[in-house]
Amino acid sequence: MTQVREIMTSDPACVDSSDTVAHAARKMADADVGALPIRGEDNQLKGMLTDRDIVVRVLAEGKDPVALHASELARGDVVTVRPDDDVAEALDKMARHQVRRLPVVEGQRLVGIVAQADAARHLDERKVGGTVESISES
Repeated sequence: MTQVREIMTSDPACVDSSDTVAHAARKMADADVGALPIRGEDNQLKGMLTDRDIVVRVLAEGKDPVALHASELARGDVVTVRPDDDVAEALDKMARHQVRRLPVVEGQRLVGIVAQADAARHLDERKVGGTVESISES
């Protein structure tokens, strides 16, 4: 059994809930990532912000990314895994919720992020391929 902690990115880049969307976009560009966890004032995970959120929910709607805060784009419950979870369980969650990245939390504290690409580098191609297919079905 491979645990999430074995393949996750520890201490991932994240954005504070009070940061502007423009700041978050710059942070994504600097880190070369398509999503950032949103961390609240209490240092707990509040949501995920994706490049797609910025394009579809901010730019396409004519909103000002300098005036909008990251917390305003956080919605719904965030799907997470724990460091000791089996990677197969993480892949099942990705497929079920059609997401490519999962924050890794201990309690509500963000300790890492595991992406579909991390699994692809470490696991059997057939299992990862099935997950990619499930995520892409939407």
